[in-house]
Amino acid sequence: MTLVERAGLWTEDRKAATREALRHMHAGEMSVVRLVFADQHGVLRGKTLTAAEIEGALKNGVGFTTTMLLKDTSHRTVFPVWRPGGGFGMKELEGAADVVMLPDPTTFRALPWAPHSGWMLGDIHFPDGRPMPLCTRQLYKRALKTLGDRGYDFIAGLEVEFHLFRVEKTRLAQGDAGQPGEPIDVSLLNQGYQYLTEQRYDEMDPILEILRSNVVDLGLPLRSLEVEYGPSQVEFTFRAAAGIAPADTMVLFRSAVRQVAQRHGFHATFMCRPKIANVMSSGWHLHQSLKDRKSGANAFVDATDPLSAAGMQYMAGLLAHARGAAAFSTPTLNGYKRYRPFSLAPDRILWGRDNRGVMIRVLGGPGDAATHLENRIGEPAANPYLYMASQIASGLDGLDGGLDPGPSADTPYDSDAPLLPRSLAESLAALNEDQALRTSFGDFFVSYYLKLKQAEIDRFNLEVSDWEQREYFSLF
Repeated sequence: MTLVERAGLWTEDRKAATREALRHMHAGEMSVVRLVFADQHGVLRGKTLTAAEIEGALKNGVGFTTTMLLKDTSHRTVFPVWRPGGGFGMKELEGAADVVMLPDPTTFRALPWAPHSGWMLGDIHFPDGRPMPLCTRQLYKRALKTLGDRGYDFIAGLEVEFHLFRVEKTRLAQGDAGQPGEPIDVSLLNQGYQYLTEQRYDEMDPILEILRSNVVDLGLPLRSLEVEYGPSQVEFTFRAAAGIAPADTMVLFRSAVRQVAQRHGFHATFMCRPKIANVMSSGWHLHQSLKDRKSGANAFVDATDPLSAAGMQYMAGLLAHARGAAAFSTPTLNGYKRYRPFSLAPDRILWGRDNRGVMIRVLGGPGDAATHLENRIGEPAANPYLYMASQIASGLDGLDGGLDPGPSADTPYDSDAPLLPRSLAESLAALNEDQALRTSFGDFFVSYYLKLKQAEIDRFNLEVSDWEQREYFSLF
């Protein structure tokens, strides 16, 4: 019996998708296929197989070590895998044992910048077919199923800011290696602060057009390209889609942009706030609504009010769990430097109608089929599966409890509303205490995530910062 059969996934739909993927691969005369999975940070990892091996991999997967799921952002393995239970009470983690990546044939694509290469995204399983509980894509699928059982589909659109620089000097000398290695030297593509001006766009058009054509050729639902407010900062937006698709789009988009930029002498970064003079923080605004499965209608639309009762309760859930969910929407230490007053980014937990200073922005109006919520809390480095799963978990708790979001905020930065977490440590503490998020994600996953992210905080706290050197070196 194959792995896909043991996992209970060898359905007629999957068989058809497998045949179609193989047909496209052979028609394109591809020599290799990249099989990848999104790790705990949303970074793509995987293996490249020759074309002759793909059919077997589609049925039996490809093995890799469990340590890939146990690493922090420096690629250090956080958990002591040589101890009983892998140091975390899971027998399958012991001794850096293998798990299996099972490619999803519906995600097959040809890579336009590497035409000899196919690409597929996979889910992680144990060899006996069980889902691996640390696979974030499967965790998001579970959240979607819970929502579906309640009669709704999750609809999401992406608005993603990032920085794009020219590479001036790579760091590939022997002494530059490390965990992590030395960052490269870059220069700006524009000086910034001329928001949406055509002149600034035209300065960046040569590389933006290369990125656009590759993103479109991947079949991603690109809507717009914009020059953002800060120097060398841009924004891409994507049409709304249902279910797993928006999260898959985000991981492929980030990976594609970085790879294509690199091939042309540029560096793209989705880090929230790079350490570059006069830089502006980048955000990831997640537009979202629910579709009623029975009627097919937008569940947030009301004939007379800006937002339906269900929409208000869902939004109230997002607000109620914002501090804990920030651990997923803003998972880096750097991302919390974005939460500043009077910055077009939120700094406290409130909502408003078409107000860019609030955390949740209500867009649309009475009878408008496009009515939805824009959560402005996220950073573009977030794992999309965890970010979106946290929205579903929070919103469902608001629906279940009939929560009230309170009044709209007209002056968000003067409000006495609760503040968003000021650090990753603060958001992790909130997540630890958030029972609704623990119930949705599971205690095992939350405990794993807390340990993983705490390892980053501990390493950061051991480093001597530039601020400390300036403040104390001459004073004492």
